[in-house]
Amino acid sequence: MTRIIHVFLLLFCLTSLDSTWAATVRYDVAYLWDEKVETVQSYRKKVANILGPTVEKKLKIVNKAPLYGLIYYRNRDKQGAERVARSHTKLLQSKGLKAATAVRSKQWKIVTGKSRKPVKTESVKTISKSRQTITRPEKEVAKSKQTATRPTKTTTTAKHKSRNQNLEAEVEKYIKSLRRKGAISSDERTAWSVYDFTSGEKLVAINEDSSLQGASLVKTFFALAYFHKVKKGKLKYGSSAKKHMRRMIQRSNNHSANWVLRQAGGPAAVNRLLKRNYPKMFKNTRIVEYIPANGRTYRNKASAHDYSRFLYALWNDSLPYSSEMRRLMQLPGRDRLYTGTREIPKSTKVYNKTGSTAQLCGDIGILVVKGSDGKRYPYTIVGVIEKRKRARHYGSWIRSRGNVIRKVSDIVYKGISQQHHLRAG
Repeated sequence: MTRIIHVFLLLFCLTSLDSTWAATVRYDVAYLWDEKVETVQSYRKKVANILGPTVEKKLKIVNKAPLYGLIYYRNRDKQGAERVARSHTKLLQSKGLKAATAVRSKQWKIVTGKSRKPVKTESVKTISKSRQTITRPEKEVAKSKQTATRPTKTTTTAKHKSRNQNLEAEVEKYIKSLRRKGAISSDERTAWSVYDFTSGEKLVAINEDSSLQGASLVKTFFALAYFHKVKKGKLKYGSSAKKHMRRMIQRSNNHSANWVLRQAGGPAAVNRLLKRNYPKMFKNTRIVEYIPANGRTYRNKASAHDYSRFLYALWNDSLPYSSEMRRLMQLPGRDRLYTGTREIPKSTKVYNKTGSTAQLCGDIGILVVKGSDGKRYPYTIVGVIEKRKRARHYGSWIRSRGNVIRKVSDIVYKGISQQHHLRAG
């Protein structure tokens, strides 16, 4: 018996060591490996031109004999590196460049100098220190956040610790000011999420995993369930389906939403389909009812994080019929993310879906803004305001809460604009 216990303890210790080792492994993103440093230097300019100045600051040319490589130095977790690689791959391949990949981080030898002469090299560690780059371990980053469930945010250089680096704090500050003034009541909860595709980082995560009423926001999930079955050959996307899908997304027509939901098997079947086929996406989603005739749908649930993950996958073509869903969400219609805002430029592309009841005001979408350099900068934004009791005056309540979402969208745009230098001058 004693021997068995000793063997068990030994195995337990080895497992613990393996887990600890895995947790400490860091990853970067790689774009190219080549024998000629000139080739990599030329490729770096192309990548930087597509991904923008924020990413360019961390693009390093490294020497791993006999090859030279182009690295986006992150020194972070594997999952995050893979997420960034997928995001960057879409942007790069749209311009004819190669896919990005996650690679294990190490003490890279950084190539300095632009001439064709033999180049100097120095370790990433030295460069990080001289440029005051913050590369705290994940555990330390987690400790510095108030909410343990929030995704870890981008580490930044000291000289860029400006307003855009505190975007989440700016949003929280605004919402708290509204609560102090009574503009948002004590029986209301808000949730916000912002993901920047250019930098590949989550910028805002406030009450992101709280399960809130879905209203018409979850109609996007109905569409996914339907298209999932179309891809499997179980449904057809014919003229009737196209008509109802357009009415459901563009006009938020409840009759069409119920038609789509019914064709996909009904609430329970759709809920199972989403959970079974997209378990990492719909962690807080619950589809339990058709949309009532009076539009008072309060029982379907989802979180801002679920919407954010859905939008991320949608933009990266990771869902069946992604391009068609984006087309539907871009059709002219209501929105609270762009229309009525003061800061966001007119050239912005909008893919969104609103949700409105006497207890919920929300909008989820992808905004693609154009910088002064002519490039496009896409990001997701989710804003949801839920009220415990029905608003007595629906019209005035929904308008005022819609304006809150517009203001937050302005704050987000200003932060992202500052980060990527989108405005001229």
